[in-house]
Amino acid sequence: MNVANEYTGRASERFDNIQYYFLLKKTNDSLARQNEKLYNKLKQDFEIPDKGFKEIIDTLKVDSLNSYRKYQYLEAKVVGNSVNFPNNYIQISRGNDQGLEKDLGVIDINNNVVGTVIDMSKNYGVIMSMLHKQSTISAKLKKTGESGSVVWDGTKPNQVILKDINKSVRLAIGDSVVSSGFTDRFPYGFLIGKISDFEIDKGSNNYIIHLRTAANFYNLQYVYIIKNLRKEELQDVMKRVKKANE
Repeated sequence: MNVANEYTGRASERFDNIQYYFLLKKTNDSLARQNEKLYNKLKQDFEIPDKGFKEIIDTLKVDSLNSYRKYQYLEAKVVGNSVNFPNNYIQISRGNDQGLEKDLGVIDINNNVVGTVIDMSKNYGVIMSMLHKQSTISAKLKKTGESGSVVWDGTKPNQVILKDINKSVRLAIGDSVVSSGFTDRFPYGFLIGKISDFEIDKGSNNYIIHLRTAANFYNLQYVYIIKNLRKEELQDVMKRVKKANE
């Protein structure tokens, strides 16, 4: 009886572990969806247009801040990822039928920059990882505000390079580098990485700055795609300006 009870107990324990694994997966999926809803309620993702005069109207037709929404976040599960090649890609289970578009910024669940959407099918999308030799992310030093570009040299999966920072800028190990907000892909302030070391480039007046990536590219399970709802408006304005000056 004792032996039988022991074997029964072990079998039950294994069954409970398996059941717990599937329940945990279900919980993670649910949390990712809830986080998507919370992202879409963040104050900084709304932008009310500037007005230099007071406007009085009889009926306020705008009954929700959704009319002023600038960014929307779309949750997606990672189904494929690479880190060991010169050009790395991330595959997600969200495509054109689920609102995915090209050239959208992507962050992880901790608000760290991951990459950019470059292609999609009906139900799947492909992200150019920040660990890609053609990737360029507009960035800023959080402490002092100088801007530059973050690229990858294809060596270490947890290290990228910040370029175009003048040697007159005061740097320190551990300083944060964030998205600049100068492109339509990322709002300002998403963490890209922290300075791990730096040196002066002998061929220029700039630093060569190495960053330890904030995102853990070895363990991406969910990501959030940033959809800029004002993107086309800004692009149309720039097209008119360029056309007028041709």
